[in-house]
Amino acid sequence: MNIHEESELTPGQSAPTVGVLALQGGVAEHLAMLESLGARAVRVRSVSDLLGDDGAPAVDALVLPGGESSTMDRLCRTFGLFQPLQRVIRAGLPTLGTCAGLIMLSMRIADPAPGQQSLGVLDVTVDRNAFGSQVDSAEVSLPWSGAVGHAGTDDDAAAAASGVVRAAFIRAPSVTAVGDGVEVLARYRDTVVAVRQANVLGISFHPELMGETTVHEELLSMVRAGANA
Repeated sequence: MNIHEESELTPGQSAPTVGVLALQGGVAEHLAMLESLGARAVRVRSVSDLLGDDGAPAVDALVLPGGESSTMDRLCRTFGLFQPLQRVIRAGLPTLGTCAGLIMLSMRIADPAPGQQSLGVLDVTVDRNAFGSQVDSAEVSLPWSGAVGHAGTDDDAAAAASGVVRAAFIRAPSVTAVGDGVEVLARYRDTVVAVRQANVLGISFHPELMGETTVHEELLSMVRAGANA
């Protein structure tokens, strides 16, 4: 695992609370990985898990996991989470979406299921299941140009340098178009599979299934950056 020094808490620093949307999909692996990095990971199943009594976010960051994006969308609307999620993410809550979570975050779905909606907080177009069926899944290493790389630092000098992430693609979407202000962090076979726009990270793959911590460290670095701003 790529547990870097900057992911460890310093004395007196409280552990960030990271919510993992837990209506459907692969939740346990994200919870375990976040805990391994020193965060307090909690399941988000209701509005009260996401928002405090004052209406402010009850978590410091959020993960939307892989799963079935149209089912996730439907359950978010059924449980009244759709608009609260939109609001807190648009207000700046650091957020990571993996696979189906990327589809949920996107502004445009090229091939939505009947009635499927997305949160529209990440200015990209996605193609669902671009990498085919379960039998076409793959495990690969990808160049990564996020602020957190395998060098173990997220300072300004390293921000432009690429590392490598290990990724599992399982019926994965791809990013077919990006809007202004969207940074491409990784490609696979010339296809965009990881992006960042301000407080939102979206990736096509599953690092949590590979014991790959870099992307989750990137999310936690965004939390620290906000706390120090």
